[in-house]
Amino acid sequence: MENPNRKSAQKVLQKSMIKENTKPLEFKLHTQQRAARRAIFNSTVISNTQVEIKLCIIKQYKKQVEKVLKVIEEEEVRMLRKEMVPRAQLMPLFDRPFLPQRSTRPLTIPREPSFCLTTSKHYDCIS
Repeated sequence: MENPNRKSAQKVLQKSMIKENTKPLEFKLHTQQRAARRAIFNSTVISNTQVEIKLCIIKQYKKQVEKVLKVIEEEEVRMLRKEMVPRAQLMPLFDRPFLPQRSTRPLTIPREPSFCLTTSKHYDCIS
């Protein structure tokens, strides 16, 4: 008689086909090439002057925008101050006092609001 545990142990020992270890593909980083191109860019005189010119143009543009905004703000303040100046009121005419007169228009006749939302004739509105 064979032991049932022994059969299961033999099955475990028999492995299926063994796969070979895969080797990773070599990949290439472009950091060295990028660093070399950047060094060439930094070393050239033309590119440095172009960058400096661009930065100078940006600074001038910002200064110009600030000047325009400052002028606009000063103009707004000037207009507000001009409007806020207290001015004297004209003296009323005491020889001809103002006497209000009653309106000649007819009085408004009130009417009940209509709360009926349905327009169909089959339903009556609840009052």
